[in-house]
Amino acid sequence: MELEKVTKADRRRYDDACGAALGMEYVGERWALLLMRELLLGPRRFGELRAGLPGISANVLTQRLAGLEAAGIVHRHRLPPPANVQVYELTRWGYESEGVVLALAKWALRSPTHDPTLPFSAVSLMLSLKMLLVAERAGEWQARVAFRFGDDGYVATLADGALQVRRGQGVVDATLSGAPSAFLPVVYGGRPLATVAAIAVEGNRAIAERFTSLFRLPPKVE
Repeated sequence: MELEKVTKADRRRYDDACGAALGMEYVGERWALLLMRELLLGPRRFGELRAGLPGISANVLTQRLAGLEAAGIVHRHRLPPPANVQVYELTRWGYESEGVVLALAKWALRSPTHDPTLPFSAVSLMLSLKMLLVAERAGEWQARVAFRFGDDGYVATLADGALQVRRGQGVVDATLSGAPSAFLPVVYGGRPLATVAAIAVEGNRAIAERFTSLFRLPPKVE
């Protein structure tokens, strides 16, 4: 099998039976894990992946997608009409990487060298909400809040102290629109939502304000 040839050749890089070593053989190439991050909330077109990772070249993106396909982590398919476009999507096994990606991100955020002024994709923001929700603040409160980033939309559903996020639209209590970076001082900096002109609010403002207060960055290491 072609997949067997690729994975066996790759495994020679570390010559180590540890699962962590094998995992690094699959996702250790530059940009590979971030590509998986961008696909965790659903399939994306090639151009959407480039937009979410502005530092990657088209050539490198093509190479990394091919490597992830060969490893059985990503697959290509065509959306049905009227979209009728080719997209990349994680396989069922690929989607299982969500816990790994979020745990790594949360661990790394404790570093004092983290720079929140660097580019930040819409998927990054939505995954950070799943990762950094403070369940005690949410309690038994339930809410559905939509986020719009240009043509890209997501719905965050809070219930039972957990947050689920999906791409798309739906019936919600409130809708927040703006650039992903505009949300950082509100969600993680404690700035009141009403003071940020770069975020537009539709629907129930009280729910939007409470929702954005439910998250907290992990403490920095000393």
